[in-house]
Amino acid sequence: MAGVYIHIPFCTSKCRYCDFTSYPGKIGFAEAYMACVYKEIKLRAGQLKDKVFDTVYFGGGTPSVIDEKLIAGCVRQLKKYLLIAEDAEITIEVNPGTLTKEKVSVYREAGINRFSIGLQSAENRLLEDLGRIHTAEDFVSACRMIGGCNKSADIMIGLKDQSWDDVKKTIDLACVSCGVKHISVYALTPEDGTPVYTDYLNGELPDSDEVAEMYDRVREYLSSLGYQRYEVSNFALAGYESRHNLNYWRRGEYIGFGVAACSFMNGRRFANTRDLDEYIKCILTDYFPVVDDEDVADDAAFEKIMLALRTEEGLSLTDFNREFSTDFETEFADALKKNARFLELKDGRLKIKDNFLYVQNTIIIDFLQK
Repeated sequence: MAGVYIHIPFCTSKCRYCDFTSYPGKIGFAEAYMACVYKEIKLRAGQLKDKVFDTVYFGGGTPSVIDEKLIAGCVRQLKKYLLIAEDAEITIEVNPGTLTKEKVSVYREAGINRFSIGLQSAENRLLEDLGRIHTAEDFVSACRMIGGCNKSADIMIGLKDQSWDDVKKTIDLACVSCGVKHISVYALTPEDGTPVYTDYLNGELPDSDEVAEMYDRVREYLSSLGYQRYEVSNFALAGYESRHNLNYWRRGEYIGFGVAACSFMNGRRFANTRDLDEYIKCILTDYFPVVDDEDVADDAAFEKIMLALRTEEGLSLTDFNREFSTDFETEFADALKKNARFLELKDGRLKIKDNFLYVQNTIIIDFLQK
């Protein structure tokens, strides 16, 4: 099984923290762009005829900002040219300020069965500071429109002037009031070149220790509500884990369509151009818009370790030894010894202990050097 990612790069305005490939003010190009995405799917179809795809994910940007019929048309195109499993998980990211009953109806009729809602915070003052176009009230309205369909919410920690009460209020709104089954918790990352980076330079953001403490409180509180962490940033009620994201962390294959979309197929990673005009030009002239293409065989072992140790299920040593014809405990003896107090090995699975998963990068890097 494999996944499909569709990048929709349009949005109403750029959030203050956003470093993703998105184009505010260019929604008028959406129809022409989506026609190119449809064509890219058709162009790739011959290479993918033996693959079965059990997840589809529309990300952005803001997929819900464009005409809903363009999204429905993309689903039809995928089903026409690729083998999409009958029980596929099909997710769309939505901004609460852009959702309507008509859009939800068209999405669901097209087969979309999971909604990832960008809440970020239940405090409107924080949303305004982030440059979000929605309010907490818009989130509640969006959840009502979506109804009983599978809902996920993104929330952010590490914001300027954000308290624990603010975060708890956000969790309660999503989980208790609106019945969201899945929560993604992201720490604000001040990317160079974004307005939020200026806040960071001015010392207006919480430091890493404060963010780590906030994360621990979030984890404990979500656990008390029945949401179990299954990856460092992701929590879900039992059975509502994101199949699409789990595929990434298990180093499964996926194909990306659209500007800036990344792929991992047949042992190779490749990515489309981040330039919208170049993407359209390539597709119109029947060229794949790939700008990065590399064989990742040399990095495969470390990549598998890195991805697996982000998750609660950890790394199966049996699977690793079989895939790479080695003995993990011998090959990585030094890294295991150095990080013994952070790791646990149980039933053939290596995991980072609960209290240290949030700082997993500092642990995982030791496995890059055997």
